Amino acid sequence: MSDFVIVVDMQRDFVAADGALPVPGAGQIVAPMRDWLAGLRPEETAGVLFTFDTHVPAIYAISEEAKQFPPHCEKGTPGWELVVDADAVDPAIPVLRLEKGVFDMWAEPGLAVERIGVREAVDRDAFFGGLRGAGIEAVTVVGVAADYCVRWAIEGLIARGFRVTVPAGLTRGIARPIDQVAAEEWPGAAVAIEGARQ
Repeated sequence: MSDFVIVVDMQRDFVAADGALPVPGAGQIVAPMRDWLAGLRPEETAGVLFTFDTHVPAIYAISEEAKQFPPHCEKGTPGWELVVDADAVDPAIPVLRLEKGVFDMWAEPGLAVERIGVREAVDRDAFFGGLRGAGIEAVTVVGVAADYCVRWAIEGLIARGFRVTVPAGLTRGIARPIDQVAAEEWPGAAVAIEGARQ
């Protein structure tokens, strides 16, 4: 049975110590994540989706998010770029991207999942419906931040009937680690946290 992988917002502004909105300890997961991605096997992995928090300054300035967080991940800036290379993934595994203007990847209507290297885009909801239709029921989620973007990614997956696994060593939170988030937000839900608290 194939698994699907979502790599949430592994962008310089969130990961680098001098980024615009660094997540504590996020730099420590970059090398392990690269190795983990490189070790994914095509026969076990239906695809890898990289999400990008993506902002335009004029729009961000009047957003609700701007009331809580400084400007970050402005498209085209170094802070918007990934710190893990999608090329680390075996070329036999489809690699995809999703750009989102808010932390929650499910909140905005009309977003598209794009295949990297191929001019092909599918409506986000149709894409995930297609995964379920193809019998893919399990998703592994890694990235930052455990208590914001990762949390909302997982909530959307649960709502769509997926089983979710999160390797604790491949995520970091701003105020709460992923095991605490899981215990508080989804008690009894189909979320498996692998590994000890980091």
